[in-house]
Amino acid sequence: MSEVFPVLIAGGGPVGLTLAALLARQGVASVVVEADTGYCTGSRAICMSRRSQEILGWVGADVPLVQKGLSWVGGRSYWRSTEVLHFRMPSEPTQRFAPMVNIQQFYVEEFAHLAAQQFGGLSQVRWGSRVVAVRPGADSVQVDVDGPEGLQTLQARYLVACDGGRSTVREQLGLQLQGTQYDGKYVIVDIVQKTRRPVERLAWFDPPSNPGSTLLMHRQPDDVWRIDYQIRDDEDPAEAVKPENVLPRVQSHLAMIGETEPWEPLWISIYNAKCLTLDRYRHGRVLLAGDAAHLVPIFGVRGLNSGLDDAGNLAWKLARVLDGRAPDSLLDSYCTERVHATRENIAYGAKSTEFMAPPDFAFHLMREATLRLAVSDPQVRPLINPRQSAPVVYSGSALNVPPVGHWAHDLAAPGTPAPEALLAGPQGPLHLTSLFGGDFVCLVFSDGAVPGAVKALVNHGVGVLAIEPEADLHGQARQRYGLVSPQDTALVLVRPDGYVMGRWRGLDAAPLLAALQSKGLLP
Repeated sequence: MSEVFPVLIAGGGPVGLTLAALLARQGVASVVVEADTGYCTGSRAICMSRRSQEILGWVGADVPLVQKGLSWVGGRSYWRSTEVLHFRMPSEPTQRFAPMVNIQQFYVEEFAHLAAQQFGGLSQVRWGSRVVAVRPGADSVQVDVDGPEGLQTLQARYLVACDGGRSTVREQLGLQLQGTQYDGKYVIVDIVQKTRRPVERLAWFDPPSNPGSTLLMHRQPDDVWRIDYQIRDDEDPAEAVKPENVLPRVQSHLAMIGETEPWEPLWISIYNAKCLTLDRYRHGRVLLAGDAAHLVPIFGVRGLNSGLDDAGNLAWKLARVLDGRAPDSLLDSYCTERVHATRENIAYGAKSTEFMAPPDFAFHLMREATLRLAVSDPQVRPLINPRQSAPVVYSGSALNVPPVGHWAHDLAAPGTPAPEALLAGPQGPLHLTSLFGGDFVCLVFSDGAVPGAVKALVNHGVGVLAIEPEADLHGQARQRYGLVSPQDTALVLVRPDGYVMGRWRGLDAAPLLAALQSKGLLP
């Protein structure tokens, strides 16, 4: 135990590897301990939200992700063989990313891992190594790790558990997830088959190919279809995943929708929806993230996306605590903000699950009535939409600074994700969100001149971006951040994780500095 790591990350899945990359960008060294000998197998979590793409973009992992992945903006739902919903998520040509990208989880792990290697060796991964014991202390955490070199004890100032739904760290701390676990089970199948269908989310309720079931399909890279279908309550899960039972059901559906190209299976698994969370994600020097902290249903794709948001929220806070730029209490805000986010995700996820996999006869009857009405009544159709993942507003966060002055709306109020805007940059068009992920950023809405005191914010670890009217190519920044006219001046402080912390009318830097000081965030 001669070496004390700043951060030890238990679990080298997409959340753990992304956290390691984000910490490395912040200049923080970490060691990742992963039980498997490499990246995962099977598609697993496949839908990456726009917010997740932004987070991966902070470490440069967005470029391979978007190049490899399949972008989409909407989907279709069918009752039996009749289309009852065609939805589209908000999207516009000037946005940096599509609302969703389909890509297998092992690619996300690979891209995050490679991104971490670009920061001077600050991140190391110990493959084939398993956490077996955790001993938290007042100043550090001791972790027993069983790996290729035998049993070793590692010591870290902070331990972050990203080791999934069966978290050893959580078990070692004696913590239990609380909430609801649904009985309905889904078989998950990856198959290889060429297709010309557009990339969109496809769902069937009671399809003729699999009567009584609910079935989902997503295209993935490498000519892979991801197919999820619900099994009956009386089916044995162990029997349901046997190829001789899976493949005929898949073939029946492919034939029904006219997909006649040859195909072969790649991976088969089974899943059931869970709405579970811990009450707290911080226990002294141990923090929990991703599935180790919470389990949310796949419907609405909030699982991995919420885990990456955990990493984005935690990385900058750990960095500032470790280098003395913030008090240890800053980590408490990670707990309160992300528990709040999970409870909101669970609320939406539960509603989606109860529609996709009705837990009892009453829910099933209500869904049947909704689907019947949706055939002829467009006003009913939105009830079928599974409410795709969206960033959560940190309402009530202790880091929020009450806004000063009158604003046109609350789209950029403290606690909200900073809105995207396309600006004119020195090297060409610039997306505002590409500037987040490192330091605090002060957006300066000026009519030309920027006071010296505002420019001097860089001496306090705050980047300064002047957005003059002519740089706001489409007027998006001023409109989305609540300004009314081109003559309005204002300062907007954005946190390193891309959330608005405060906004002030005028160009006086003193209230902004006072807010940082009051939160303990000045160096």
